[in-house]
Amino acid sequence: MAGADVAIVLALGAALVSAIGSVIRQRSAHEIVDKPVGAWELFLLSLRDTRWWLGALAAVANYALQAAALSLGSVMLVTALQVTVLLFALPINARITHHRVTAWEWIWAALLAGAVAVIVAVGNPAADQQRAPLQTWLVVALVMGPALVFCVLGARICPGAVAAVLLALVAGSSLALFAVLTKGAVEVGHGGLAALLRAPELYALLAVALAGMVFQQASFRAGSLTASLPTMTLAKPVVGWILGITVLSEDLRVDDTKLLVLAAAVIVMIVATVALARGEATTMEEFGTGRFKAIGQPLSPSER
Repeated sequence: MAGADVAIVLALGAALVSAIGSVIRQRSAHEIVDKPVGAWELFLLSLRDTRWWLGALAAVANYALQAAALSLGSVMLVTALQVTVLLFALPINARITHHRVTAWEWIWAALLAGAVAVIVAVGNPAADQQRAPLQTWLVVALVMGPALVFCVLGARICPGAVAAVLLALVAGSSLALFAVLTKGAVEVGHGGLAALLRAPELYALLAVALAGMVFQQASFRAGSLTASLPTMTLAKPVVGWILGITVLSEDLRVDDTKLLVLAAAVIVMIVATVALARGEATTMEEFGTGRFKAIGQPLSPSER
């Protein structure tokens, strides 16, 4: 099996465990406390919840599988396959909520799977380098840093759906950064543990992975899941593609004819992702409303 094929299998495995972890952490985010809290306070409260730790273990497995996939494939390839988390979440949510998957959900799932397959097969994303120089990362920090800080501040000013979207952008962007930094760390890791411990990418990726988990939890808590889940799901591949092209000089090896096919596939992927994510989020929220009278207030034994 070729390296790219193994990368695809590993990336799909990462999407599977990510779907499991996301469902668990979303439940925890809405049930851990019944008053408004900030992103960091919510994270600290979540550390007391056994369910959150199960979701965190799934997140760690997701990161590990992504790292293995990135050692063999490009950032563009691996992050594109991350949208398949919705395909795995569909039956998981249906099982948990006892909700029958509708015909439209299956149609959107098929379109999403087909679009991702076209992007991977036709686009054939390839990486020319594994690490970026310090000057490039300084430019990334100057561009992304203020933008992400603005999103966090905006979420504090504008509660509800706007806050959920802004925090989801931060979470998705952090996880895209994680993918790029992981690729560099894996390359350095070939020189041994001592070389890895000296690599700045190692400590940066640990920081952005933590930030991704904190702001993902905060986004789930901030407002409607129909606002946070689609935004988060799309932000990671889109930001990942931009970083892959600008930071690691990755490219899509296509001619003019294939470029049109690829553009159509990207549009279908975006539309299908938003439609499927909104549908799954609505189902999860309906289940939460039916199962709990209020956040943090479980049903009485007679009502169960």
